[in-house]
Parts: sequence; structure tokens; C-alpha cells
Amino acid sequence: MTTASSFSQENITEITLNVDEKAPVISKHIYGHFAEHLGRCIYDGFYVGDSSSIANTNGVRNDIVEALKELQIPNLRWPGGCFADTYHWKDGIGPKKDRPTIVNTWWGGVTEDNSFGTHDFLNMCELLGTEPYLSGNVGSGTVQELADWVQYTNFGGISPMSKLREENGRKEPWKVKFWGIGNEAWGCGGNMTAEYYANEYRKYATFISDWENTGGLLRIASGASSDDYHWTETLMKNIPKNLLGGVALHHYSVINWGKKGDAVTFTDAQYFRTMEEALKMEELVTKHSAIMDKYDPKKKIDLIVDEWGGWYEVEKGTNPGFLYQQNTMRDALLAGATLNIFNNHADRVRMANLAQAVNVLQAVILTDKAKMILTPTYHVMNMYKVHQDAKLLPLAFESPKYTFEGKSLPAVSVSASKDSKGSVHISLVNIDPTKDNEVEIDITKLGLKNVSGTILTSKNLRDYNSFDEPDKIEPQNFKKFKVKKRILKVTIPAFSVIVLEGN
Repeated sequence: MTTASSFSQENITEITLNVDEKAPVISKHIYGHFAEHLGRCIYDGFYVGDSSSIANTNGVRNDIVEALKELQIPNLRWPGGCFADTYHWKDGIGPKKDRPTIVNTWWGGVTEDNSFGTHDFLNMCELLGTEPYLSGNVGSGTVQELADWVQYTNFGGISPMSKLREENGRKEPWKVKFWGIGNEAWGCGGNMTAEYYANEYRKYATFISDWENTGGLLRIASGASSDDYHWTETLMKNIPKNLLGGVALHHYSVINWGKKGDAVTFTDAQYFRTMEEALKMEELVTKHSAIMDKYDPKKKIDLIVDEWGGWYEVEKGTNPGFLYQQNTMRDALLAGATLNIFNNHADRVRMANLAQAVNVLQAVILTDKAKMILTPTYHVMNMYKVHQDAKLLPLAFESPKYTFEGKSLPAVSVSASKDSKGSVHISLVNIDPTKDNEVEIDITKLGLKNVSGTILTSKNLRDYNSFDEPDKIEPQNFKKFKVKKRILKVTIPAFSVIVLEGN
């Protein structure tokens, strides 16, 4: 979020940081992830089976678990996505040999054996130390089916679903808090109108908790696609507030749905368009929040951006339905800028999910049999984890421009926070692919004595980590800054992401 502020020195951008006791805390859940039954995200990604030669715990890859634990991922969304509204959870419990198969009609038309189900996912979340976010089947499911799933996962007393859970090897409930009531109801979740879905939501939400929502669940409505503000308005107007914990929003940084462009060999024009779509998140969050404010001025209902990221053409030679794409410095910049937007809107945005965790779209992890690599996006998420549950430091500045063929975008993106130990973190992104930018930050009010920095950049904007060069892009120490008379002056290199720490 940038607001106008005068700056006195030519080519230097002044950033004003404020310490505001009323500022919101940046919820750790903004740094959530997404694991859909899509391509090689689950099978041959997270899950290799317990007979695999790849080190695993109950079939889940240990190296992926350790990598995601390093990120301190706060939540993980499953099983979809579009897949969620064709998924029937009872097909994924009980002895694996007895489970029916399912044809994944959304993603590649492959047949899955349901060997990765509710127990596998929720136990994996315990391994990861993360909270599960379950997407319920509204499109092809029933109210009873979803109510049973809630009872199966959450109820510790005597009930039919508790008995079934124990018979399948789990005595204590998992206590799942986050529940999505359908997914993309306007599209693959049923092609519903907003008015129709609002009524469906009311019905489903009524039966998966008690009427006053004292069951400890956060029920999340299937929200708008990008700038469909009518959808958000309709839900906020027609759903009783005691039934609504969050409203979702989906936005992908897509150049053209019919011709998305290559993930690596993109043109300068395609790069500009991708950044334009990424930075549109500022407008989307602002306008959807304003609608929510009309009906919920105390901001009790969360805005949850549970699908976001870059979407390009799949890598050559891979299944087009598997959405496998490489991850370059462009994606690192997209991630850094988007997370800055979420941080700065932490008063309403309280949860988000990057799409997706492994081998799909803007993945943080890619695998090839036993090999695993961490993408530039992974490194940005790791650098930014310092903002999780830290208090937002509001800021104001006017960004220098990144101009291409007569059009301009803000080149610099910034967010800042102060953690419980008193450390201040400032994250800066420069999306300009050719020009360094200089900023000055008045740190007088922050009382900082020591400042250090980390940077993610590379020699080329189109660089990426491959299985042959897995560490081509990784964070490095950053020293292009100086502090003089309580002014922190930073030179942000072209196409780079920086996190500064001060105490």
C-alpha cells in the first residue's frame, strides 16, 4: 500500500514508517499454502507411499516436510481447488486396499486410488506443525456429508463418526478449525449465481456447527474471482454474520488465459503484464475490503485470499493438466510484492494461500523422483516469515515508476513490522528489471542501532533453480545500505527482494 508523500532529493524515495499501537498484527496465516489433488502435488509430490525408497514417514516425503517446517507454514489447504467439489471424503478412509478409485476429471483425467485421504493429510499437518484448512464438497456433495466430515475430524465424544474414526486408527480428534464451504462456486464449484450460492452457504454453514458458531470453527465462504465485487456484496448482504467467519478471494497473475506465456523464456512485455496483474492485488483487496466494511465495520470477518500466484504455460513435454511450471526471479518478485500488499492490509486480510506447494503453478518446491529443489518463491517466503504474527508498522511513500512502452507501474513495494522481541523487519521489492532504486527511511521513532540485510536476486531476471543447478538463486547477505543521522539509506538493485532487520 503506497500513499502520497513528498520527497526532497531527486531519485531518492522517502519512506515514512510509523509506530501505531492501534495497527493490526500481521496474521501468520497470510503465509499459508495450498495442496490440491492436481498433477504431481500430492501423488509423486508430498506422497510417495510407505514402500518408496525415498525417505518418508507414512508415505510422506521427509525432505518436503523439513523444507516446509523451515518456512513455518501456518496452514495448508486441501484437497482443492476444483477437485474439492468432486471429492467424497469417505472414499479416502479405511484400509487402502478397499478404497474406491476416482477419476480426476479436472486435472489430467488420471485415475487416483484414494490412498491419500483424511488421515494421511491431517497426520501430515501434525508432522508439519501446521493447521489444516479443509475445502468441503458443496458442488456434488451433500450437507450431511460435510457435517459428517466435521464430526469425524473434530468430535471427541460418542458418535457414529467418532466410532468410525477410532475404527480407522485415530482415537483423538484433530480439531480442524478452518473449513471452506465449497470452492469457486461461480465456476467449477457449480456455476452458481452469487444469490444462489449465498443460500446454499447458509444451509451448509448451519449444519456444520451450532447456530451461534460456538464450535470453534472458522467457516469460509467461496469468494469472488478477481474483481467480481457483486459476489462479495451479495454474500456480505445475504449471509448472517454469525454464520460467516471469512470470505475468500482468488486472483492469479495471468497475462492471457488463452495464451499465458512461458514460465522462463518470457518477453519483456510479458514480464510487465505479469507484474501489472500481480500489483492489481492492491486494488482488489482495497475494494473488496471496502464492501466488507459496509456490512462488517468492526472487521470481524476475514478476507481470505486462498488462491494467488503466477500461472503460465506448462513446461514442454509435461501433461497440460498437471500445471507444472518453472519458477524464476519473476516469481520471487511477484511473491514479495503480493505479500507486502497482504501485510499492509492486515486489518482485513488474515489468511492467504499460495498456489501451490509442490510441483504445481507457483510452487515453493519442485521434485524429480528422489531429487528436490527449493524455488526462488520458497526463498522469499522464508525471508518474509519474520512478519508472521508481528505488529504492522504503517508506512507512506510515493514509489518511483517502472515504465515500459509508455505504461508505468510502482517499481518499489514495501512493508514493515515489529515482532514480539522488538526487532523491526522491512521487506523491499524492486520490480524494475533494469534500474536500481534508492530509498531513505527515517528510523528515528524506531530507535534502531543495528541493521543487517538479506537479498534475493540473480544475474538474469529469467534465472531459476534447476535439478542440475539447485542453488543458482538463494538468499545472500546484503550490505548496500547505510545509516546516518537516523536515516537508513538503501540501494535496491534491479529485480531484487530484500529484508532488513533492525534492533
